[in-house]
Amino acid sequence: MAERNRWLEALGQERRLAAHTLNAYERDTRQFLMFLTGHLGGPATIKDIQALRPADFRAFLAARRKDGAGARSLGRNLAGLRSLLRYLEKKGLVNAAGAAAVRSPKQPKSLPKPLSDTQAITVVSDEAQLHEEPWIAARDAAVLTLLYGCGLRISEALDLKPQDMPQDATSLRITGKGNKTRLVPLLPIVVEAVDHYRAICPYHLDADGPLFRGARGGKLQPGIIQHGMQKLRGAFGLPDTATPHALRHSFATHLLAGGGDLRTIQELLGHASLSTTQVYTGVDSSRLLEVYDRAHPRA
Repeated sequence: MAERNRWLEALGQERRLAAHTLNAYERDTRQFLMFLTGHLGGPATIKDIQALRPADFRAFLAARRKDGAGARSLGRNLAGLRSLLRYLEKKGLVNAAGAAAVRSPKQPKSLPKPLSDTQAITVVSDEAQLHEEPWIAARDAAVLTLLYGCGLRISEALDLKPQDMPQDATSLRITGKGNKTRLVPLLPIVVEAVDHYRAICPYHLDADGPLFRGARGGKLQPGIIQHGMQKLRGAFGLPDTATPHALRHSFATHLLAGGGDLRTIQELLGHASLSTTQVYTGVDSSRLLEVYDRAHPRA
């Protein structure tokens, strides 16, 4: 459908959605059009889409669930369809009310799975890295230390440039999701790990180039760090949930356990909503009970 292709182009050029989001929307709407071919007995036209009712969208979600799609996938399916229909509605081609009337599947609540403080300290150490090249071992340790010591997303750490972290820096200015900027304090251990990597990195680190380099000198890719963490899991007997992103969860959970307040942790993580940060209260419920017992007048 030509209008669908124009919508995808608009998402990429005007809204500048990430490539993986665009791919997901393309796949979701393609699956929907394939479903309609069987549902309607032939390829769907704009006129057919205009006539769709909430029951048709529910039938699509039911078919996807029958194929094994979970609540998260179904929610994304529906979000993609609504976006496409809103686009078509603005052009006066359809009415988007049918999809809007369908309730999104209830999403399961899953708690972050942080590492223990001992596990986190172990995997970010220089000595724990399994690469034979000293500078690569130091690089991996520096990246992992940024994730645990500053609560960065892996993409945020790998987007850093040398000029973002001058020698006398005491904080990092990070631009995260939605171009939201936050200031994150730099612990001495983080500075030490990055400085050690810089000192032995064999490549010249231009001020405005990537700080972390791959083995051939290009920008370090997330998959390299993820693969390295996979090897650490095997070496130290860590669970499958011990991923680079789990170090960000560990940062937040250990701060909360140490007395940090949710608002501060929200700012450090760059969460737009406090409700996103509140998930960590479920992880550290024991500390919340201690606070309750200590502070509540009837405890």
